[in-house]
Amino acid sequence: MHTGRIRQACLVKHLRSCEGNVVDVTTSATAAPTRIEPTPARRRSVLWSLTEVRWAAGALALFLLGGLAQVAGAAAPVYWALYLACYAVGGWEPAWAGLQALREKTLDVDLLMIVAALGAAAIGQVFDGALLIVIFATSGALEAVATCRTADAVRGLSDLAPERATLLADGGQQLVAAADLSGGDRVLVRPGERIPADGLVVEGASEVDQASISGEPLPVDKHPGDEVFAGTGNGTGVLTVEVTRPAADSVVARIATMVEEASATKARTQLFIERVEQRYSVGVVVATLLVFLVPLLIGGDLQASLLRAMTFMIVASPCAVVLATMPPLLSAIANASRHGVLVKSAVVMERLGTATVVALDKTGTLTHGTPTVVAVRPLPGGPCGEEDLLALAAAAEAPSEHPVGRAIVAAARDRDMDLLPVGDFRAQVGRGVTGTVAGWTVTVGAPDSAASSGDPAITAMVDGEQAQGHTAVVVGLDDRPAGILALADQVRRESAAAVAALRDITQHEPVLLTGDNARAATALAAQVGVVDVRAGLLPEDKVTAVQDLQRDGHRVLLVGDGVNDAPALAAAGAGVAMGGIGSDLALSSADAVVVRDDLGTLPAVIRLSRRARRLVAQNLVFAAIVITGLVVWDLVGQLPLPLGVAGHEGSTILVALNGLRLLRRAEWTSGRVGR
Repeated sequence: MHTGRIRQACLVKHLRSCEGNVVDVTTSATAAPTRIEPTPARRRSVLWSLTEVRWAAGALALFLLGGLAQVAGAAAPVYWALYLACYAVGGWEPAWAGLQALREKTLDVDLLMIVAALGAAAIGQVFDGALLIVIFATSGALEAVATCRTADAVRGLSDLAPERATLLADGGQQLVAAADLSGGDRVLVRPGERIPADGLVVEGASEVDQASISGEPLPVDKHPGDEVFAGTGNGTGVLTVEVTRPAADSVVARIATMVEEASATKARTQLFIERVEQRYSVGVVVATLLVFLVPLLIGGDLQASLLRAMTFMIVASPCAVVLATMPPLLSAIANASRHGVLVKSAVVMERLGTATVVALDKTGTLTHGTPTVVAVRPLPGGPCGEEDLLALAAAAEAPSEHPVGRAIVAAARDRDMDLLPVGDFRAQVGRGVTGTVAGWTVTVGAPDSAASSGDPAITAMVDGEQAQGHTAVVVGLDDRPAGILALADQVRRESAAAVAALRDITQHEPVLLTGDNARAATALAAQVGVVDVRAGLLPEDKVTAVQDLQRDGHRVLLVGDGVNDAPALAAAGAGVAMGGIGSDLALSSADAVVVRDDLGTLPAVIRLSRRARRLVAQNLVFAAIVITGLVVWDLVGQLPLPLGVAGHEGSTILVALNGLRLLRRAEWTSGRVGR
């Protein structure tokens, strides 16, 4: 098995081989906007483009021809020539790689296999040596295919991004490269086309299949103001999209970058095994020489001693052990990526499953991160009712850019209210807004503003809402209080279930770390089931809280989204950022990203990580048992060389295939928290 090729350089090579027919979202091209089509032919051509597959196929063909010639009674030089050609075709690449490693003063197991095959030919066992080469080359091809399949599963997120876009400019339409789009450009997306860039819908309505980004099983309705992502599929409507990010900064482009990082890194176990591999390989060489020389010194047969030594070298090589770690972890990364969780490296995937406590930010993590009107409460006996109070407040706030103002306007539009015109609009920072609406002087301000006028009824209403963790604003008409509006950052509907699942997984209460006030934090914690609440924290306080948990012996997984979470994300054992709402700094500081802010995916990825760790352990135990059994058989009995080859290479193939089990959809859905 090409165990040495599992190293970083080879993984990158395999990824690049797999990318031969994959669209690069940052590169210009001349094709029309892409529609959704199955691509089995492309996948076959990609696999055939792998050199390992081609050389393995050639070696197998030559081996079969040599076997047929031998069975048919052809002259020995004929089938020997075919077998030796099999040696050359199937063995030259690992032999060259082994020699290159030897020049760097390291002993590669590839070279051990080639030496064993040449030794078999030297004692006349050319058939056995050719069989070793074929199985060796085939298992190497399977490794390349496995790595390519994993990479293809991850890169499927960016594979669907179109290369061209219909740009609306100068009153007309023109076809341009999607890579040339920049912020502010407007593009037309027709029915059935892929959206070429991240942006906001400004005109039209349609349903968009964004399963490739968010993992949502059903298309999502999109209207003006809604966000859309490059690579997602438009449905039956026509959309005009204003680009918000250039191609290089789009979600799919960031995914492609993360794939390179994920595939070029190694898990901690992998690094340990590769350190052991060098010493183990030297030990195998020394032991092989002893197995060969000791029988000769006591009068043993030369050919029998050499055959036993070659068999020992083959079965003792640590191919399956070295290959035990990376396939499960890369498969887990691929599976998580398909469902909207981007894990930046195999090290991170391994580490996620070791978390013993999860720390959660509040705003943007357990909540949506934007205020929403949750109650409209007119003053009893006041000048207006609930509908009029909201309509007047929304009209006064219409020109405002403040998040509270936008929330009030959104609440009115949700009730299909037409906003009345406002005059004499004034905004005072930290106090509120004032405007003339329908002849009223409407004031919308903080509870301590002039609008409240110290009215005890208003004060009681404000206190009641704040006790629930809500933000209250007072609406006044002609300098008299008319009622209050209560706003809150709405809890994500999956938050409570996700918190419960995280508690079950870690067997420890999740911790809420927030900069919000204690009253709002406690109210939110009660809704989602968090008991340990730490509120009013500055960024450095969050880092201190994480370090305190670590000093208590915990391995901390922190989930956050804002700039203030970035230091704690970097300090935690593993940091997870909410990708949709998260700041750039949080995304760069985190080890994993939840692309569409679905907290319910977090328990699933932790379970997937733990499953990967269990498969690594299974692979290591299985490989050790097979190697030990074959070595003992060869030393105390008579292990036939073909059987030793089949047992050794067969165990290596099984280990590789076992790791690919984590690509199955069932491995994800079994841990997913429902919405």
